Amino acid sequence: MGLSLDGLVSGLDTTALIKSLMDVEAIPRNLLAAKQTDKSSIISQLQSLNASMQSLADQAKKAASATALSQFTTSSSSPAVTVTAGPDATPTTAAVVVDQVARAHTVVTAASVVWPEAPPVLTIENAAGERIEVTAESTSLQDVARAVTGAGAGVTATVVRAGTDAGGAPTYRLQLIADEAGQAARFRVYRGDLGAVATGTAADVATAPGGAVVTIGSDAQLRLWAGTDAEQVVISSGNTFTALFPGVDVTVTAASAEPATITVAADATARTKTVGDFVAQVASVLSRIDKGSTATVPDGSGGTTRLGVFTGDSTVRALRQALADAVGHPVDGKSPSMIGISFDRYGVLSFDSERFAAALAQDPDGTQEMFTEIAARVQDASTRYGDKYDGLLTTRIVGQQNEVASLGDQISRWDVRLEQRKASLQRTYAHLETMLSQLQSQSSYLASQLASLPSTKNGSTS
Repeated sequence: MGLSLDGLVSGLDTTALIKSLMDVEAIPRNLLAAKQTDKSSIISQLQSLNASMQSLADQAKKAASATALSQFTTSSSSPAVTVTAGPDATPTTAAVVVDQVARAHTVVTAASVVWPEAPPVLTIENAAGERIEVTAESTSLQDVARAVTGAGAGVTATVVRAGTDAGGAPTYRLQLIADEAGQAARFRVYRGDLGAVATGTAADVATAPGGAVVTIGSDAQLRLWAGTDAEQVVISSGNTFTALFPGVDVTVTAASAEPATITVAADATARTKTVGDFVAQVASVLSRIDKGSTATVPDGSGGTTRLGVFTGDSTVRALRQALADAVGHPVDGKSPSMIGISFDRYGVLSFDSERFAAALAQDPDGTQEMFTEIAARVQDASTRYGDKYDGLLTTRIVGQQNEVASLGDQISRWDVRLEQRKASLQRTYAHLETMLSQLQSQSSYLASQLASLPSTKNGSTS
């Protein structure tokens, strides 16, 4: 901590005096700092608003898509039949009879302590007749299973305990399962190399004593309009019939002679929620702008009116108008209020879910087209202002940041100038004290000299 010695000779409080003078000198600098703080606060609010606009643009893009209101409910009269509807689905009702479900081809080998041949060489043949030769590292059935699984033939092998042999040694089987269900994934496994298979000398593990085909790979099959002249058989290698109807997938888990009724219907509740959420997001942005643009007036006299962070900002004001126009202007001569989107007399955006649901039920296509157009206009306005590269808000933020940087440079120059001024004042007052000290010393010296002169009294010298 520095030692400060105020006017030892003059008796002045030079520290306080210099501080008072510096406070006056620093007024321009402090005004710049206050302005910099205000602009930094404005930048922060503008950046937050810009982020909201970018988020709104993303949501508006989704809302403007043709499938934005493509939500559906699905049902099935059988627990063994489930229905999934995608965004491009259409309302559908149909009865299906499941004749059989898809199964994966499964084979087990005869029980053995180790693989009968050394080294173990197997050949896997798929349903198309393509063959892959596999050689295991040892006669251990675990090594054989690893070799088969890793051969890339679409077959997974698992070792299963199968008891003991006559000598009490543990025996095992290989369970071989196709990776995919369906007739096209059937396979055969031979004990022998490609040459042995080609000459017919390789044994099929499934037909060898103790081996078996547990499950024959089969396709799933169902019938539409069963029992009518239009009866149609549909086959799938898996248990999911993809796009059985436009945008509708049907998955089966068990066969049944009884028809299952499946239904796909438009989900009005989900569609209404989608529109309501979107309108609420736009309303939130508008409300935020309104609050940031409102001045706060003091309750009593003597108070100070505080301006909102966006008060007087022409860019933000234009943004608010653009969003309001995008939502509120008519679409093909029809007011958005017809589908429940409207502004009240105070300019507050609201959504009437009951009115929208009624409009959707009466004219689903027209209602969706109107909402799609509104969302597209909101997307355009949001992108025009919120684009992170050349949006109008982005440009505004960059301009404010440049001003803050300029103010920072000016403040730095003022800091240097004030430090120099303070040092000058300290030198001046230090010099003053020195001069006063010298004058005081001279005064004391002169006083002592005068005191030592001979005094005269009554004209005589003593």
